[in-house]
Amino acid sequence: MSRIRLNSELRNKVGSRFKVHFEAEHTQEKDKFFECRENFKEHQDKTWELAKICVSRQYPQKDVQMAHYLQDKYPNVNTIAKDSCFHFGYMGKPEEQDEEDKYISKHFDFRLNGDIDGIDRQDEVEGYKASSRDFGYAYFRDELKAQDQCNPDITIEMDNKDSNPHWTKYQDANDKYLGTSSGRNNLTSYADKWDKEYELDLIGREYCRDRQIAVSREEFKTFEMWQEKKGQLIMSHYKWIKSVLKQSKFVKDVLKGYKYLDEAIEFATESDLNISEAEIIRCNSSGLTIYNPKNASDMLKSMKNLSVSRADKILARVEYEKQKNKQLQ
Repeated sequence: MSRIRLNSELRNKVGSRFKVHFEAEHTQEKDKFFECRENFKEHQDKTWELAKICVSRQYPQKDVQMAHYLQDKYPNVNTIAKDSCFHFGYMGKPEEQDEEDKYISKHFDFRLNGDIDGIDRQDEVEGYKASSRDFGYAYFRDELKAQDQCNPDITIEMDNKDSNPHWTKYQDANDKYLGTSSGRNNLTSYADKWDKEYELDLIGREYCRDRQIAVSREEFKTFEMWQEKKGQLIMSHYKWIKSVLKQSKFVKDVLKGYKYLDEAIEFATESDLNISEAEIIRCNSSGLTIYNPKNASDMLKSMKNLSVSRADKILARVEYEKQKNKQLQ
């Protein structure tokens, strides 16, 4: 039976199967991402309870109820606004202060698309930075991944690249599915449910910067810790997908060096991915080194940071001690 020659279509199919395999593997990067994601909601809820306490100190419930009463009674009174982001601050110690400011303040945003750098952008034309999407893409990655038209990893895949139609297509689809593309006052889907869970009635003008809320230094540090947890989730998503993309690029380069499909199948088998020629055929470069499939798979495995159980670590340590003792005898 004649060997099947590799073409661009077959290489892409094999490469796609490898990528699915990489995403399914339990690596250190993937486990870290899942850990950050699973623990985040509880941390946000606890921090939100603290936010409610801090806000109620400045805006007591009886005052809020009175403001509601006056607003309902008089059509020209508009003094109550729902908000999910706040400017919390405290009087800093000398070593924390710059030469002019003594009051240390940051913007803390509990919304799905809230920024994480402590900067208030509500009056900017674009409103949010592009990176403000990253939290929603990470937290709801499984939901987005299940949609054919969405790609929760698109921002990471386009890292260091100029804006392009491919990027915009998936970004728009992601935002539409999550419900963040309709504007702050017209949220739908996940964004609507998320944001409504974290909003309070506040007295004052529309923008939260007009309502500086005093907190203690310890409370401020708690809000900063929550903000850091949000950033850690985004970064763990980034590092995991970057590791997948790095391996996928290596596979792509290896496949370019092969002429026949059976070489690609052997490479996959040596890399713990069981696929057949029939499966690849059925399913939907010059100047590169032609890798021996066994050597190529070894190089690929060296790129992974596979998770190691505590039992395996103990076993490895015992084996190490045995070898060490033999050398000393």
